[in-house]
Amino acid sequence: MIDRTHDQHYMMQALRLAEKGLGKTSPNPMVGAVVVSKGRLVGQAYHHAAGQAHAEVLALRQAGPRAKGAALYVTLEPCSHLKKRTPPCVPAVIQSGVRHVVVAMVDPNPQVKGKGIAQLRRAGITVIVGVGRQEAETLNRTYSYWVRTKRPYVILKAGMTLDGQIATAGGESKWITGLQSRREVHQLRSAVDAVIVGIGTVLHDNPSLTARRPPRLTALAAKQPCRIVIDSRLRIPRSAKILGQQDQAKTVIATTKAAPKARLLELEKLGIEVLVVPGERGRVSLKHLLASLGQRGMISVMVEGGGELNAAFLKAKLVNQVRLYVAPTLLGGTQSKGVIGGASPRRLADALKLTHVRTRSLGADVVIEGDL
Repeated sequence: MIDRTHDQHYMMQALRLAEKGLGKTSPNPMVGAVVVSKGRLVGQAYHHAAGQAHAEVLALRQAGPRAKGAALYVTLEPCSHLKKRTPPCVPAVIQSGVRHVVVAMVDPNPQVKGKGIAQLRRAGITVIVGVGRQEAETLNRTYSYWVRTKRPYVILKAGMTLDGQIATAGGESKWITGLQSRREVHQLRSAVDAVIVGIGTVLHDNPSLTARRPPRLTALAAKQPCRIVIDSRLRIPRSAKILGQQDQAKTVIATTKAAPKARLLELEKLGIEVLVVPGERGRVSLKHLLASLGQRGMISVMVEGGGELNAAFLKAKLVNQVRLYVAPTLLGGTQSKGVIGGASPRRLADALKLTHVRTRSLGADVVIEGDL
């Protein structure tokens, strides 16, 4: 019999393994697995990328014949469906001879959702569900949200002063936050499927929006997000940095039917994908844009725009998480650029309230995270 007192310990190991897949597995979830035989770890693995072998298969392959009679700890319910690039995991688990399977969370995908667990139990395998559930659900919150809504999970990120400003009256914003905050933002870019900005940010700041490696943030990171520019009238100039480095970091321009056809063709000749999205009051419909990105298998995006784009996403109630990097600086004045533009609410009751707020220090800055 398996010693239940060790369940949490081995599941935490599996969760640590799963986290190694951060930013690499989309649209698949991050999954880790360990195989334990007679109190010894005989197999461990994580899912590396979509289309590659799943964590359970890799861990069982490593365990080999030692898997017979052993326990398998896996952070997500083993898959049982056929319509995907890799074979289902349940048959491999059954054939390995493991006697016990401990699962952190049920897969929310309707094609799996409880079916994998049911098949394992029908094969005579003891299955326990829920060990490390909270940690597993937090790890794969973007995947679960995408499965449920068919839209990517949206993180709104901004670097700001203590008084909520993201740029001076003249548009200067480099650099409000410190180097450690900027390093973390580049890691975030590598972890999400796409970063989104508005055309205003491109025209004023001319960012490249690539993910770069620490410590100097000059070399490109191995994994790059798709760079998405919301540009209803295709005003983006050919000199924009975001149009470069297409072989390493793809750019998509989201526009409307009202955009000039000549500009659209010009951008396509440069190798830039132009995505025509339904409009709302002459602007790109953010909800339709996210739905289109979700159909492409993008499960997480980060909004790095200015105050107007931030306000638009918040007004449309499309933001899931807010992450603010706050520098110990006061800018002051009424002409500076605030983190949220648009019209101000007249009543405090109309203010948006974050939940599950977390704060931490990062160099001289403070990071504030919360859910909406």
